[in-house]
Amino acid sequence: MSHSLVSLSSHKRKRPEKYPSGPVDAERTILDLIKSKKHLGICVREIKQETKLADDDIKKSLKSLSTKCLIKEVVNIHNKRNKHYMAVEFEPSNEISGGDWYVDGELNKEFIDELQKLCLRYMRTKKVVTLERVHDLLKKVVTFDISSQQVGEILNLIVLNNFIIEVKSNGLGDYHSIPVGTICYRVASGAGVLTGPRTGAFASIPCGACPRISMCTPDGVIAPSNCVHYEKWLNIEF
Repeated sequence: MSHSLVSLSSHKRKRPEKYPSGPVDAERTILDLIKSKKHLGICVREIKQETKLADDDIKKSLKSLSTKCLIKEVVNIHNKRNKHYMAVEFEPSNEISGGDWYVDGELNKEFIDELQKLCLRYMRTKKVVTLERVHDLLKKVVTFDISSQQVGEILNLIVLNNFIIEVKSNGLGDYHSIPVGTICYRVASGAGVLTGPRTGAFASIPCGACPRISMCTPDGVIAPSNCVHYEKWLNIEF
């Protein structure tokens, strides 16, 4: 009898390592997950993958959290088709919003065109310019902190449109004030006119020989939609 009581007592003290916490609070789970992503936010597909919640629970929770103004829907320029959510206390990172080149998820082409015109007007008053000099000019004009990388994107776009050419300083003549080997830019002669022999429509596709192809994206500053070379190639009669 005593042996039975000891066994029973030992059995009662034995607890499982983990007790189930009861019904899953889907709304709290999703809110915590969205907050953990901070400025990057998260899309519905990723919410489903990380929480393993049912579609209906996710849909209802997102609607409820939005109604309570705890989360907001933002545009992810890399994936506009899927809804992207972020906690209201955060603002989208440039990686998500596209930065100052974008407005409400759309590329601000008018603004970029104006910057290109400004750069060209400046370059026509100078025989040769460096990225740093153009950067100094634009910093005095735009109302936001424009980076050297952003200026480089603008100049690369103008190069692709065949209005300016990228060269390296040889330290002589027009380049006397620029260190040898420094990349600089000058207005192209016959700007806007494509030159060189055509070796067949397919062989002349501009993307294959484009030095900026690694920077070209569907919604980027450099993109097929704003590339004059690509547009002209599309209009070739086969």
